[in-house]
Amino acid sequence: MSEREDRFAHGLVVGKFSPLHAGHSSLITSALRACDRVTVEVLGSSVETIPLAARAEWVREEHPTARVVAAVDDTPVDFESDASWEAHTALIATLAAGPVDAVFTNDPYGAELAGRLGAEWVQVDPGRVLNPVSGTAVRADPWGHWHELAPAARAHLAARVVVVGAESTGTTTLAAALAEVLGTEWVPEYGREYLEVREGGPAAPWRSDEFDLVVDRQLALEHAALRRVPVPVLVCDTDVLATTIRHERHVGHPAPRLAARAAAHRPALYVLAGDEIPFVRGGMRDGEHQRHDTQRRFREVLDQSGVPWLEVHGEVEDRVAQTLPVIQSVLRDHLSFVAPTRATVGR
Repeated sequence: MSEREDRFAHGLVVGKFSPLHAGHSSLITSALRACDRVTVEVLGSSVETIPLAARAEWVREEHPTARVVAAVDDTPVDFESDASWEAHTALIATLAAGPVDAVFTNDPYGAELAGRLGAEWVQVDPGRVLNPVSGTAVRADPWGHWHELAPAARAHLAARVVVVGAESTGTTTLAAALAEVLGTEWVPEYGREYLEVREGGPAAPWRSDEFDLVVDRQLALEHAALRRVPVPVLVCDTDVLATTIRHERHVGHPAPRLAARAAAHRPALYVLAGDEIPFVRGGMRDGEHQRHDTQRRFREVLDQSGVPWLEVHGEVEDRVAQTLPVIQSVLRDHLSFVAPTRATVGR
């Protein structure tokens, strides 16, 4: 206990955090202000869409001074059942790893939980007046509540739409146009920037390890953008999978390590820009005949990727019109959640 008499030694916050939103963060911050130490318990059931480990990591990132633990709790919630309360309280007490002095909640269940733990109940925001948001509302309308989410949650939940294609197929123009229509950001191709500083420029022979650098920088740009997108979708001009094809083209053989990274970082949708538009030489571009060969390779790789994809043709406006309905369909699936069951207390 600190010297201040109004502080608690050990505070407890319990919830599902599915997903972590402003109301959750306000609750945790209130506990941190009032306690010498705080345990946040992330509880989930076995059948939820958002992984429990991911939710725990969001809380750790957003509140690094709290002790964050996670566990599966499949006991059904029945506030009228003493047996149900006993099962939940036993798990919560075990995870707390010591006496709890205060339980912080917005909802009335906190009074019963605090009493069973021998702690004081602190009701932070009755009726959610200060933070009128809930996990249920966010899951029902992610677009309308996107601003309520913690950056780490946005980064996990946002869908990536990746525009790919051979050289001189208009990927950059299409990526920028899609982002404008969707009201979001787009991530440029780092490889173009790398060409400006690369020793020997685009004409020098390529080393395999250079593509690892390009992938690292590309992913860093994506990860940063995912945390700040204003809506639940990010458009990318190229990605790791496209870089594996560039590696084949310029080094002369596949790179299994890059393929593995691509498989672990799959987007929601690939958009292949058609190669029917006039060829413009420049940068790494070395011939129209090779452009068509590369385009055929893209089709083969995308067919094997397990990710939805489409090839678009025509002027930029035509390509955008062809892509938008598919993006909307993919986003509906991507942002559909299996609601957390009432197997745990907290929200």
